Amino acid sequence: MVDIRPEFIEQALQLTRNAEVLPGGVNELAIKLQHAHDTNTPLRIKLGMDPTRPDLHLGHTVVMRKLREFQQMGHQIVLLVGGATAMIGDPSGKSETRPALTKEQVEENAKTYFEQMSKVLDTSKAEVRNNADWLHSMSFTELLKLASQVTVAQMMTRDDFAKRYADGRPIAIHEFFYPLMQAYDSVAIDSDIELGGTDQRFNTLLGRDIQAAYGKKYPQLVMMLPLLEGTDGVVKMSKTYPEHCISLTDSAKDMFGKLMSIPDTLITRYYSLLTDIPQAELIEMDKNIESNSINPRDLKMKLAHMITEEYHGRDGADKAQEDFINVVSNKGIPDDIQDVKIDNEIGILDLLVNLNFVQSKGEAKRLIQGGGVKLEGEKISDMGYVVTPNLNKVLQAGKRKFAKLV
Repeated sequence: MVDIRPEFIEQALQLTRNAEVLPGGVNELAIKLQHAHDTNTPLRIKLGMDPTRPDLHLGHTVVMRKLREFQQMGHQIVLLVGGATAMIGDPSGKSETRPALTKEQVEENAKTYFEQMSKVLDTSKAEVRNNADWLHSMSFTELLKLASQVTVAQMMTRDDFAKRYADGRPIAIHEFFYPLMQAYDSVAIDSDIELGGTDQRFNTLLGRDIQAAYGKKYPQLVMMLPLLEGTDGVVKMSKTYPEHCISLTDSAKDMFGKLMSIPDTLITRYYSLLTDIPQAELIEMDKNIESNSINPRDLKMKLAHMITEEYHGRDGADKAQEDFINVVSNKGIPDDIQDVKIDNEIGILDLLVNLNFVQSKGEAKRLIQGGGVKLEGEKISDMGYVVTPNLNKVLQAGKRKFAKLV
């Protein structure tokens, strides 16, 4: 029985805000923290990233903020680029195999990832590794040894595999190697704690098992972080649903406006996962919302300013708030509205895509169906509406996107 000193229980409690630690919870984490201190050996904190998309969003920052906490306590964060695993493609709960990436795509996406991650944590002090360095050189014999550590029955406990098998959908043999390869990464970098979203439970716990199989005396703990819902309050934030996603590359105006659009039910959850507001304040906030003693809009305004300031600075957040109040509260039009010259007739769907107001015609149709497209204040409901030259009218898409058609 290890005698855990109070200061490390306190550290562990701080680190486990919003997080689940497996196995052993707070006490096991406190023991690791205490041992690291007593032996002057920083813990190695692993975050694996398969750069399948070049943009990060606020949902990704939930885990990144936790990495920052460990970093501030003096521990070593290890950012693992899935150069090998991304070339396989992980279903990660999807019903179909995620498409594999080329080496060039992986490298380009990874570069963009680190540029965006530097907005949250100090990437210059992070250890950056690429699992292609050891997985691509693994011999067939070594691969068989790795595969022998896990049974097919164990693999089939992973939810997405089980569902696809039950539905009669194909599962390629190479897909079983994805969690195995990710687990072996924990051996290669000798991680003490691995962070991940709750959808990575199987993969991260398998890393602990594989470490033990390869002789690590004290295998890694797994710290699971919640998946942040998008602005619709239903589906997890994802670039798959751009209309509900808040990207780190969004302009200050778009970031502020999207944050103001979250449902009231998500206010304290966003505060909890995306800011450092103390738990006691969150509890009080919940009580005030429930008793109607505070206007949820005021809380969202404060939240939107806090988060926008973190990524765009105080001036950017102030200007975004001013624009939002002018456009939404005062029903005005931004001062910096762009002029768009229309030389030829163009369908409204194509125009919305060409202006980058939406990502696709499908998204444009949904926006029109929801009454979100207006020309000079009048809603456009006809999907086949044709915009003609020399209109000299303002086109509005959603609450925050405007263009003067000239």
